[in-house]
Amino acid sequence: MSRPPVALTIAGSDPSGGAGIQADLKTFSALGVYATSVLTALTAQSTVGVTGVHTVPPQFVRDQLDTLLADVRVDAIKIGMLATAPIIEAVTVFLAERSGSEPDPVVVLDPVMVSTGGSRLLDDDAVAALRRLLPLASVITPNLPEAAALLGEREARDVPAMLAQARALRAHGARRVLLKGGHLSGADATDVWLDDAGERLLHAPRVPTSNTHGTGCSLSSAVAALVPQRRSWLAAVVDAKAWLTGALAAGDTLQIGHGPGPVHHFYRLWPAADG
Repeated sequence: MSRPPVALTIAGSDPSGGAGIQADLKTFSALGVYATSVLTALTAQSTVGVTGVHTVPPQFVRDQLDTLLADVRVDAIKIGMLATAPIIEAVTVFLAERSGSEPDPVVVLDPVMVSTGGSRLLDDDAVAALRRLLPLASVITPNLPEAAALLGEREARDVPAMLAQARALRAHGARRVLLKGGHLSGADATDVWLDDAGERLLHAPRVPTSNTHGTGCSLSSAVAALVPQRRSWLAAVVDAKAWLTGALAAGDTLQIGHGPGPVHHFYRLWPAADG
C-alpha cells in the first residue's frame, strides 16, 4: 500500500468539535490525509462561545513538535490558534530551524485571532509576533478582520480593498495569500488568491446558513490536506473552497448545539439522512 499524505495541525482544542484541532483532524481525514496534531491551548468552548482559555507552556509546544517530527514525516503543516506571543515565538523558531530541510512540508498559516462567535483567541501583544511568522508560511489564510489587524488598517469593505490588502500582506513577507471574503455581503462568497503568478478572484455561492462554526479552521486545513494531492496551489485552493461550500450546505443536517453549529466535515462520506 502506498503511504498516505500526512498533515500536522498546530492549534487549540475546541470541545464542541467544530473548530480548532478537532475541525482540523476531521478535515484531514475527510480529504484522505493521515492526521497528526500538536496542542497549543485548551479552550472552554461551545457553539455559543468561549468562556476560558488555558495555554500550553511554549517549551512543551516545542517538545511536542520535536518528538513528533523526529519520528513522522509530515507533508503539510497547518497552524491555527497560537494564543500568545511566547507560543508564536516557539513555533517561529521551530520553523526557522527546519527551513530548507528535507522533507520540507508546506506551511498553511491561519492567523486565528477571534472566533466565529466573536471571542478573542489571541493576546493583544501577540499580533507583532504573528507578523514575524508570515515569511515562514507557504500561504496565509486570513479573513477580513484578521488581515486588517495584521496590517494595522481598517477592515476591507469590498473586493478592490481586499486586493489591496492581499498585496500589502505580500509586501509584509507572505509568499501566498488566500484572503477570505466571507464577511462581505452579496450572493457570492468571494475570496482573493495572490501568489507569484498573479491575482485570482475565487467565487462560490453564499450558503444561507447560521452553521459557520469553524469555517476558517476547516478551509485552511483543507488547503493543507489538498496541496500534497493536487498539481498546483491554485488547484488545491479551488478544491478546498468547493469542499467547504458543500460542508457548509450540509451543516444544517447535523443540528449540533444552540449557537452557530459546525460545518459537516464528512458530508461526502456519511449516508444521507433520508438514506
